[in-house]
Amino acid sequence: MNTNVAAHAAPEQQQDDRGRLARMISQLFDHWGLPPEDRASLLGLSAGNRSALARYRKGEPLANSRDLLERVGHLLAIHKNLRLLFPHDRDLAYAWMTTRNRAFDGKTPVEIIGERGFSGLLHVRAYLDMMRGV
Repeated sequence: MNTNVAAHAAPEQQQDDRGRLARMISQLFDHWGLPPEDRASLLGLSAGNRSALARYRKGEPLANSRDLLERVGHLLAIHKNLRLLFPHDRDLAYAWMTTRNRAFDGKTPVEIIGERGFSGLLHVRAYLDMMRGV
């Protein structure tokens, strides 16, 4: 689902789309095995904002925030890149975000995003785009 499409749909459709995105990103975080603090960090939320994470897990729509929707779009693109890079090893694709990487000075992609915020998210995505030759 393209997060840009959600921004141009009717309000009730936008809410449905944001609800689907909330469930998708919650499931992705489950696959990646992330603790609540990392989930919040990746979404640009405060580390203690577990209530938003719980609402999103239940499928309540993501907040209508450009920053949040862009972050979710980039996280889903990272997931897509990983699935394309490791088509025969789903476990590796899911573990990659929490695995130390020389390309990130021995840090995990999640750590890079946590430290650098949105620019870290873009950095991780750009790295995977480059690895795929995009």
